[in-house]
Amino acid sequence: MSTDGPTTDPTTDPTTDPTTDPVLDPVLLDVVVCPDCRSALAVGTPPDGTGQELVCQGCGLAYPVRDGIPVLLVDEAVRR
Repeated sequence: MSTDGPTTDPTTDPTTDPTTDPVLDPVLLDVVVCPDCRSALAVGTPPDGTGQELVCQGCGLAYPVRDGIPVLLVDEAVRR
């Protein structure tokens, strides 16, 4: 097994903070759209300040991101 340098496990690395570190792939954001109105989505922070959500730029629905996976279900979204 070859290693190119030290690696860290984000689940045990104390310098990794899931509330501030980007967890969504930028390429993903270029592809996904709001399932309700088909407008672009932008990364946002829920009112409680923890985690991330994807907020529709058209209709204002905010979709939760759980464990780094966007939950793009209209029934799970909240209006912002």
